[in-house]
This record gives sequence, C-alpha cells and structure tokens, in this order.
Amino acid sequence: MTRTVHPIEEESYRRLRARVDTARLPPLTRAVVERVIHSSADPAYAGDLVCDEDSLRAAHAALHAGAPVVADVEMVAAGITARTAVCRLRDAVAAPGLTRSAAAVRLAYEEVGAGAVWVVGCAPTALEELLALDAAPALVVGLPVGFVGAVESKAALRAAGLPAVSNVSEKGGSAVAAAALNALLYAPAPAAFPAGRTPAAPGRNPAPGPAEHVPAAGQGPPSAGPAGHRLNPGP
Repeated sequence: MTRTVHPIEEESYRRLRARVDTARLPPLTRAVVERVIHSSADPAYAGDLVCDEDSLRAAHAALHAGAPVVADVEMVAAGITARTAVCRLRDAVAAPGLTRSAAAVRLAYEEVGAGAVWVVGCAPTALEELLALDAAPALVVGLPVGFVGAVESKAALRAAGLPAVSNVSEKGGSAVAAAALNALLYAPAPAAFPAGRTPAAPGRNPAPGPAEHVPAAGQGPPSAGPAGHRLNPGP
C-alpha cells in the first residue's frame, strides 16, 4: 500500500536505527521489529521478538490476497490502520471455564474459518483458545501482555509450530500487536527489494547490507530455543 509518511515518523526511524542495528535482518522481519520498536519506543523488543521470515512472507502474501484479520480486543482492531479487523468481543459471553476473550475467539473463528491472520495483544486466554481451536491460521501475532499467562501462552504458540510473531517476555499489548500487523500491511512484497538490500525507514533509501538473522545473546541452537529469530541489540 502507498502511505504518506510524516516527517516525525521519518525522524523516529532515523533515531531508532541509530540505536539498534537492524540492517542485517531480512526485509519483513526488519519491518516488524522496527515498527514494534517505533510504536513502543522500546529498543529492548529487538532482543525479545521472535519472527520467522518464511512465515512472514507467506502471511504477507495472504494478507495482500485478502485474508481476513481478527483482533482479540477493540483496541487492537482500532490500531490496525490499513484493514478492517473482525473483533467479536462485544458479542461474547463468559461461561464457566471460558473467559469472554476466549469466547470471542470462538465466535470469530465461526465467522472467518481457516486461513485468517489473528492478532492477539491483550488476553492470554484468547491466544490459548486460538491454539485449542486448530484454526489453521495464516499467521498469529501473539503479543498478549501481563504477569499471568502471557509468557506461557506465547511459549505455547511457539511450541505449536504455527506461523507466528511472538515475544519471550511479559511485555506486549494492543499497540505493539497492531504495529506488527501494520508492518506487514505497509510493506511491499519482499521480492521488490534488490538482493542484499533491506527496506528503508519511511521516506529513506534502502540500507545496504546482507539480510541475515542475528540470534539474541544467550540463545541456544535452534533445537534449544524458541522458533524464529531474535536480534541482539548489543550492550
């Protein structure tokens, strides 16, 4: 999609890149990482997010082919600026053993079926319910926030092997979940980037350098750590 980028956003990306080296990340991973950091002013997300470029490429294609987008809460839906998202929270009713957020996920799945892109930025129980549904998503942006259940639900998402964007810590929330999805909606198809070059900050020229993943400090080999890759922002 074509966007008019405000000079403040351009300057924000310039400062972000002065503090966090994202130049070696693959195009869509870089887009997601940078927009989450931009939305939160928290460079620590560079070492906390877990992304997989192949999953992002497939999700990008699905989104731009019209795959439905589902948000767990209305704050997430409101933050998704380039697509109307399905959110059934207002219609949902809690039941014994079922939170209202989980009930909303069931309603949304009945509406959209398989192949949707799910964006969870608030309730860990929404993410848990989505995993229980076997919904065959195109992508799950799983970034719920909180001290109870958030870390565990995101770990379960990674263990499920679904195409996903997640993070390791308790952090998350509606703004960063929407930002991760917006990054995929705003980004051109990766094939549009010349080999060895990555997407520029809004309004800037592409930055040179090979696209490669940099594991976070302390992350073990792929079999020992979460699926996907994290960027080490340095000391």
